[in-house]
Amino acid sequence: MSAPYMVGLAGGSGSGKTTLVQGVAEALGRDRAAVLCHDAYYRDRGHLPSSEYAAIDYDVPSAFDQVLFRADLERLRRGESVRPPRYCFATHRRLADDDVLHPRQVILVEGILLLHDPAVRSALDLKIYVDAPQTTRLARRIARDTSQRNRTVDSVIRQFTTVVSPAHREYVEPTKALADLVVLNVSRLPPVVEILVTVIRARLTRQELMSARAQSA
Repeated sequence: MSAPYMVGLAGGSGSGKTTLVQGVAEALGRDRAAVLCHDAYYRDRGHLPSSEYAAIDYDVPSAFDQVLFRADLERLRRGESVRPPRYCFATHRRLADDDVLHPRQVILVEGILLLHDPAVRSALDLKIYVDAPQTTRLARRIARDTSQRNRTVDSVIRQFTTVVSPAHREYVEPTKALADLVVLNVSRLPPVVEILVTVIRARLTRQELMSARAQSA
């Protein structure tokens, strides 16, 4: 198998990256596309007292085990399987490793600060920034954190205002300029999925044509 085509999707918390990536993976076919989440590589915070959990800033570069993440990206590029870690946002601990992730024709990588690291940007063949207004991102975060992470509405708003939003302005928003493509994800998902699938398939076709020409030269 040739080297996988690496597609990165970055964007602020609540921009809809995870849902979008899952939609793209389904459209391409699970036999052709695999998904790697940067969120899985958060550092273990289980040693902190529970009173400090709400102040944890997940939107800064130091929050991630970037050494392990880069290593796994390189393994996937070489066509090797990896076993990503798992992170529990309810307990703020790293759990046992996840299932083995096998390389596919397309590797979809998603994360808030995916484009912040130059080494990661170099590993990606296509860099996408998923954009959404702050009000939309906050509403989505409230819905997610209250239903999935045992949070209250007040605590989510407080964390978003004091931690998430400032980090977004400093670290996340500037990476939009580093993307090859910016998509706005504010309403219906299918049209955005269709756009990204069309772009990825076109890039794959071009890559295959170039490879065929190189082999026949």
